[in-house]
Amino acid sequence: MSREVENEILQLKSLISKYDVAYHQNDNPLVSDSEYDDLKNKLIKFEKLYPQFFKEHEFNNIGAKSLDIFNKIKHYKPMLSLANGFSRDDIVDFIEKIERFLGLSKDRNSSSDFQSNLFEPELFSKNDNPIDFFSETKIDGLSFSARYEKGILKYCATRGDGYEGEDVTENAKTIKNFPHILKDIDPPSFIEVRGEIFMSKKDFIELNKNQELNGDKIFANPRNAAAGSLRQLDPKITANRKLSYFAYSLGDFSSNFKCFSQSQLHKKLQEFGFLVEPNSKLCKNINDLMEHYKSIVDSRYELDYDLDGMVYKINNFEYQERLGYIARSPRFAIAHKFPSIKAKTKINDIVVQVGRTGAITPVAILEPVNIGGVLVSRATLHNHDEIIRKNIMIGDVVVVQRAGDVIPQILEVDLSKRTGSEKNFEFPSQCPVCASLIEKNNDDVVLRCSGGLSCDAQLIETLKHFVSKDAFDIAGLGKKQIENLFYEGRIKSFADIFSLEDREKTSDLPLIKKSGWGQKSVENLYLAINQKRTIDLDRFIYALGIRHIGESTAKTLANHFINYEKFINFFKKYSQYYSDKILLMQSENLDNQIDDYKEFIAIDGIGEKIANATLTFFCDKKNCQMIEEVAKYLNILDVKSKITNPDLSGKSIVFTGTMNKMTRAEAKKIAEDLGLKVLGNVSAKTSFLVAGSDSGSKLKKAQEYGVKILNEDQWLELIR
Repeated sequence: MSREVENEILQLKSLISKYDVAYHQNDNPLVSDSEYDDLKNKLIKFEKLYPQFFKEHEFNNIGAKSLDIFNKIKHYKPMLSLANGFSRDDIVDFIEKIERFLGLSKDRNSSSDFQSNLFEPELFSKNDNPIDFFSETKIDGLSFSARYEKGILKYCATRGDGYEGEDVTENAKTIKNFPHILKDIDPPSFIEVRGEIFMSKKDFIELNKNQELNGDKIFANPRNAAAGSLRQLDPKITANRKLSYFAYSLGDFSSNFKCFSQSQLHKKLQEFGFLVEPNSKLCKNINDLMEHYKSIVDSRYELDYDLDGMVYKINNFEYQERLGYIARSPRFAIAHKFPSIKAKTKINDIVVQVGRTGAITPVAILEPVNIGGVLVSRATLHNHDEIIRKNIMIGDVVVVQRAGDVIPQILEVDLSKRTGSEKNFEFPSQCPVCASLIEKNNDDVVLRCSGGLSCDAQLIETLKHFVSKDAFDIAGLGKKQIENLFYEGRIKSFADIFSLEDREKTSDLPLIKKSGWGQKSVENLYLAINQKRTIDLDRFIYALGIRHIGESTAKTLANHFINYEKFINFFKKYSQYYSDKILLMQSENLDNQIDDYKEFIAIDGIGEKIANATLTFFCDKKNCQMIEEVAKYLNILDVKSKITNPDLSGKSIVFTGTMNKMTRAEAKKIAEDLGLKVLGNVSAKTSFLVAGSDSGSKLKKAQEYGVKILNEDQWLELIR
């Protein structure tokens, strides 16, 4: 299932990236507003369920790189995305995770505002401060970040890729009621106010009427109109477009700005002169949140601006700071999306496609049906078990939902429409691309091609992944270009990408003479490739496309190995042990020479499953050869140590038992922030074991190994 999910996530990222460029850079959306939102919803939901496939800088979930025609502004704090929820159960799960992380009881009905420094002693006692939530409408517009210094607007930037946006200061100044100077006699030294710029439904209709009269471009929806209007070189055009905005959060701010909760910030923004969305509400519990959600769903047609859901934030800023972030999204907030769209149609056929990790995914070919203004002709069937569970046959009439899938999904079969002419689908026994055997491994519900990178389908998808936005991020080398260059024989491996320019100099039919390529486009491609010869270790590991190694896990591996040489040498060495079946023995019987391996699988978040998948990858000599060849062309950067205390440098730590002054989740987060390696199990190389009350077998093993054992107070003293 993980391999199929990872493949679907990669396809989704690529599709969203394509749509982001069309919309954010070219103001020419390729799909409807609802389909784009559905796609993003799916990706954010996947991130919640499978965080190992995502990392902190998730550009595809945020927007697109800013255009060269605008000056660039780097955000002091990234403008990241939110996790998604679609039901009450999702929100309950969100709340329960927060309570577990903070060590709070579930009986919370109100909130008080307070603030403490991260390492103040009072933080390390399980306090009884209650928890509540600030519920805000999710405006369907264009995100902005406006920085004020001594109360005066310095600049306003778009979200861009989340880390760098476009300077739209002069355009933002034309928006009615957008503050140029804060209404405060003693303003903060600096503050970044963030929010959403949008176009009202009324102004959108008026704009399109005028556009049509003048023979100009007709906008698809208010969001696209707002984006196109804000990103004008001439501020006079923006002024005539009648944009609106709401402010709702902060980026960077100076220490002389005091605010302790989201509800308090809501009031302060109004005092500064900002407009805020009037339907926000402070909620005490899940019932309050659901009541507010329903009231907005039932009445949103009355609003003069588009919404695509609600946003729930932990009201207390101190809790927000403690919760922090997972990958690229905060633990303290979630988007609750509005219901998806469904329709019925017929399955004309079922085909299979081969993914990057060999997953054989069945896809239903549908009688085209219009769902929410988009013509749908394909739907994913996920795997063989899913077809059986839903009793799907070729010729069935089915209910299809566009809930954010790259390919929409089939919810159920309308059995009343069966005529007896329907046919069962039989999975092939051989890969349709390379003819290798299709296998099912252990408990994996997904059938897979056994060909590895000898299968062209897997190799092409691996190359696409290698150059994708979250990996090497090589502009101008997208899916279509990779496919064309592969089938022309120009790129068959990772190294071929970086040797392309030199090889093309002696080619009988150089790229510059091919249809669709000109001198400028070829030069730009070579420039883009050459700019990516230096890469961080975690991005390099992620780019390899190893099964189960998403962006977060790649970062964990990078932090463990520190540099490329240790990474590649470790896996070359232990993949040999693995291939010789030595590692299949009980760990207690392993020779001391593989203690490094035992420490590796003990890393928090790794374990046997990821270790086995990684070792299996390196057992393939073709994979190792591709990696070592491309490494010759690259400068793979070492991981910079976070540790400021030299006594902790390179140390590893295990937590066991019950902690009384903080949760284990918080303790692990603090340890990771300090640069310590957090392990799940004790080995002979473990540096510290923090033993809480009711410690068990890990404590005993640590005593046997002679590992330094700390109680909770000693741990707190260590991190101070």
